[in-house]
Amino acid sequence: MPSRILIVDDEPNMLRLLQAIITGKTDYQVVTTNNPLEVSKLLETENFDLVITDLKMPLLDGMDLIDLIKAKDPLIPIIMITAYGTIDTAEEAIRRGAYDYITKPFRQEAILITLKRALEWRQMQLELQALKQSSSVH
Repeated sequence: MPSRILIVDDEPNMLRLLQAIITGKTDYQVVTTNNPLEVSKLLETENFDLVITDLKMPLLDGMDLIDLIKAKDPLIPIIMITAYGTIDTAEEAIRRGAYDYITKPFRQEAILITLKRALEWRQMQLELQALKQSSSVH
């Protein structure tokens, strides 16, 4: 079953670009929203394997979104994308639980490689969790 990716960015052009890159080169299913306030409801009604989010957005920024997503599912890898990248914000994003941090402008290959690595990490975490649960049952 193809991985499902949620992309959150207040710029519709960036949503279209990321969706085109991902769906053009992979079989991943992509859901997009330009409203970060919709993320909580989307996470409750749908399953996602990964979230890509912008850092600077009105109403709810990427850092707050990391906290919200991790509270719902700590194993969802989150990739932060921003044009305002600094070492401090990258460190803060990782400290809060982001899997990786990519600055704009970015190369298509960088996005695709990061997605693949993050999804492999998630799969390993899920397998590890299943092993721990089955060993504690016996």
